[in-house]
Amino acid sequence: MPGEIIVVGGGFFGLYLAEYLSIKGYHVTVYEQSANVMMRASYNNQARVHNGYHYPRSILTALRSRVSFPRFIREFKDCVISDFDKYYMVSKVISKVTGDQFFHFCERIGANCCLAPENIRKMVNPNYIESIFSVVEYAFDSLKLREIMIGRLVSQNVKICKNSTVTKVQSYQDGILATITCGNGEYQAFSKHVFNCTYAHTNYLLKNSSLPLIPLKHEMTEICLVDVPDELKHLGITVMCGPFFSVMPFPSEHLHSFSHVRYTPHFEWMDDDNKNYTDSYVKYADLQRNTAWKYMIRDAQRYIPILQECQYRKSLWEVKTVLPLSDRDDSRPILFKPNFVMNGLHCIMGGED
Repeated sequence: MPGEIIVVGGGFFGLYLAEYLSIKGYHVTVYEQSANVMMRASYNNQARVHNGYHYPRSILTALRSRVSFPRFIREFKDCVISDFDKYYMVSKVISKVTGDQFFHFCERIGANCCLAPENIRKMVNPNYIESIFSVVEYAFDSLKLREIMIGRLVSQNVKICKNSTVTKVQSYQDGILATITCGNGEYQAFSKHVFNCTYAHTNYLLKNSSLPLIPLKHEMTEICLVDVPDELKHLGITVMCGPFFSVMPFPSEHLHSFSHVRYTPHFEWMDDDNKNYTDSYVKYADLQRNTAWKYMIRDAQRYIPILQECQYRKSLWEVKTVLPLSDRDDSRPILFKPNFVMNGLHCIMGGED
């Protein structure tokens, strides 16, 4: 018979998994450390619905994005924003792919790609941009997605406990005993299975439980939110694959997100063993938030001069976590560690922003 299941982490991955397990007949409780669900990495990102274009050096990641794209569009159509044109531009400067390579890569993964119209080509500095392609890629409204997921979990009788942290797990009889801290103190809950879906906090639970850590790389990142000039209001632009910056609609704020591969990460650190662990939430809370906006825009306007008219509004700060091997090819595999060290403890981490 189905039993009790604990999902640790109320991000999109955790909520989606909780709904899936509930549909299968399990009694599911989600524990979220923050005051609301889907307000950390699920909100503080580019809000891009990936269609594979981002990964010319990782065919597997690109193909996985291509498979997921239409499914996400169908399932969450009410929060998908598609009323803008999207362009990928290949740089002439320090790019790791050429325009021809990018075009053939799109053909290989079955992603729509054609040459951009003249009015878009006139926007760029031809000394810095080699090729421009019109593609199909969308954005999503994170707040609408959150409301959709909350509604779906309510309909499945999934219990969501906010301001609640699962601090430790231990084997107990034929399952797992989880220790939970909240405003009312500390208590324990028994479960057949615990799914650790806490992204940048994955190793927090392992460390507190005296379990081996999973090697992970963390980056403290800044995504700027900006007002763009009228000519860019209904455009999304990504310049790759060396400079790699993006200006994308960010529907939740009616602004555009602005990110840059060199300046969005402010610093990084590793979890690689029990001697090298730093609580990423503590690091996030202690962060001195000094924006790198002026450096982002100074570089980006060399490629697209009209970007100098962007008006900075605010920044989204977050800890981005990836597998260390992703540095080699920009791949973004999903981490899945079933029965990690103890039966019933499963670690899952989505690999994309």
